[in-house]
Amino acid sequence: MSSSNSVEVESDPYQVAQTIALMALGRRAKSRGELFKLLKSRGIEEEIANAVLFRLAEQGFINDHEFARYWSESRQRTKKVSKRIISGELRSKGISPEIIEWITSDISDDEEFANAMTFAERKARAVASLAPEVAYRRLHGALSRRGFSGHVVSRVLAELGISRS
Repeated sequence: MSSSNSVEVESDPYQVAQTIALMALGRRAKSRGELFKLLKSRGIEEEIANAVLFRLAEQGFINDHEFARYWSESRQRTKKVSKRIISGELRSKGISPEIIEWITSDISDDEEFANAMTFAERKARAVASLAPEVAYRRLHGALSRRGFSGHVVSRVLAELGISRS
């Protein structure tokens, strides 16, 4: 595939599209929306892209439900982010609103609090030597950027005994 994109597409567009999609899937799992955007950006016609993606879904290479579940679990485990952040990330990856709702409804309030608490405990060690007001502000900001609600942030900070003064 050392020739230009237009020559590749003219030779056998379906085969080229399939190769592009499979190479992308070889690096990491991707949603159907991500693969569609990739194929369009590489000059593949919409009809061919949809045919390739349909076939890959039939073969089990693409499954947006499984992708979303894996993404959600991974982001909660490693980054300790909220449902709101996970929803936004999945939306940007082309996952349907129904699947996003299904995935995020599985995240309980207790799990979300536990994620926020784990993250805050780790972060609290880094701000322990700062003035209480500065520590509070930094922890509050860090938790908010992770997408946690004001209620969860307040509850975590209270549990850690961190106040504004």
